[in-house]
Amino acid sequence: MKDKKINTSEIPPEQLSLSSKFKFDCHKGVKCFTDCCRGIDIMLTPYDILTMRNKLEISSEEFLAEFTTPQLLEKADLPVVMLKLLDDKRKSCPFVDDKEGCAIYSDRPTTCRYYPLGVGSLSYSGESGEKDEFFFTVKESHCKGFDENREWTVAEWREDQGVDLRDQVNDGWMELIVRKKSLPESMKLSQESKTMFFLVCYNIDKFREFVFNSTFLERYNFSDEIIATIKEDDIKLLQFGFDWLKASFFQTGKEEFKVK
Repeated sequence: MKDKKINTSEIPPEQLSLSSKFKFDCHKGVKCFTDCCRGIDIMLTPYDILTMRNKLEISSEEFLAEFTTPQLLEKADLPVVMLKLLDDKRKSCPFVDDKEGCAIYSDRPTTCRYYPLGVGSLSYSGESGEKDEFFFTVKESHCKGFDENREWTVAEWREDQGVDLRDQVNDGWMELIVRKKSLPESMKLSQESKTMFFLVCYNIDKFREFVFNSTFLERYNFSDEIIATIKEDDIKLLQFGFDWLKASFFQTGKEEFKVK
């Protein structure tokens, strides 16, 4: 995997809360319909890959090879995956249609669901899991959605776009990134650890093989209930992986992740 750094943005001056209001709407009647699907940088979350690969009925490894580009997240020094755009003049999303919009709309990525909102975190409170989040509007020159009259609160937009469940599933992944960013630059992960982070977070099928077709389960005292749950449920397996990485990287977390 070739490393490529992603530039990060400064914290926007206008920070919104869940109760903050804004006007926006997007539909086929808006002149800029699908313009926001061109020349974009979309970081895919672990849950995005789960749902998109299920929609396309392909394996996670096939999805990663065909639709993503690996990059290195600045400051956290962790691998992430970006949506691979088409090699056309407009650098289009591979799933967009000029007339009909998104071909996988019900399973579109989290970033697309948030738009035109962005989300950031000022701090992370540690073991309590409490996050100090803020939101902001992403106003691009081509977007006419802000000229529409429909008004939302941030909370209403999040509920309408279905991001609450996605944020909940991805919370362990975000915690890993935030925790790694908070460490001194001198405390670097090995290439083996980065490879395992990539496997757990993005290649769920290969992670399942690793868990169940190696000596992994023999090293820990997992209950039969936990083993049965992660064997049948992709989301539970993904969250199990986040917890395991947390214990491995930061020596904190659940008791069952202590090596025998």
